[in-house]
Amino acid sequence: MRTLFKAGVLLLALSTCSNARAAGGAHIVDDSEVETPGYCHVELWITRFVPGNGYANAAPACTFKQIPFLEVGFAHQDYWSEENNAPILGPTVKVNLRPEASGLGLGITAATGVNVSTGDLNFATVVGLMTVPVNEALRVNLNAGWSYVQGDMPDAFFYGAQVEVQIRQDLTFLIEGFGRAPGIGGIQTGFRYSPKDWPLDFDLLAARFLGEDQPYFFTVGVTVRF
Repeated sequence: MRTLFKAGVLLLALSTCSNARAAGGAHIVDDSEVETPGYCHVELWITRFVPGNGYANAAPACTFKQIPFLEVGFAHQDYWSEENNAPILGPTVKVNLRPEASGLGLGITAATGVNVSTGDLNFATVVGLMTVPVNEALRVNLNAGWSYVQGDMPDAFFYGAQVEVQIRQDLTFLIEGFGRAPGIGGIQTGFRYSPKDWPLDFDLLAARFLGEDQPYFFTVGVTVRF
């Protein structure tokens, strides 16, 4: 059960920095772009572990027209198991340094979360973001940065890569690999459905950390933009 708790908290911490495009949301790897200036979004998702642990996420964020390169928000997350409960709250920020439309997107994102039950710092991350638009249907996102997660191995280098393939106008396939040195890695894959003319995205994902006795993670999410 302790292994499940550590894996769950790590996945929770790594999936906090996000936005409402194809990357982001419940995905671990993010892209370089911020929300459309003048708009906000709320990301909602729930992840269940085998054999039954889980966590839920609610994360609103906005980008204002006056500062079109900056996205600010916060995330509330709640991890639960038979032995532990960890309600976590903290701010998120994302800066677009170079737009994807220029041919190479660059950005940086940061987040932190405090366990509201204990007052302890649960996690903190600072990650550099790169988006490579290969063509209209394919882009690659690369991440690298620093990750703090409360526990036995608090400070570590984080890295990840993601491939997005737009199957049709309203459906995107994503697969990503990620790691946290030393020796922790995982993979996640799934689909994002974006109905035409709807301000919604729907995610269906499956993930697993690599190694023996690691749990599977299954995620259902929705992003609402306004």
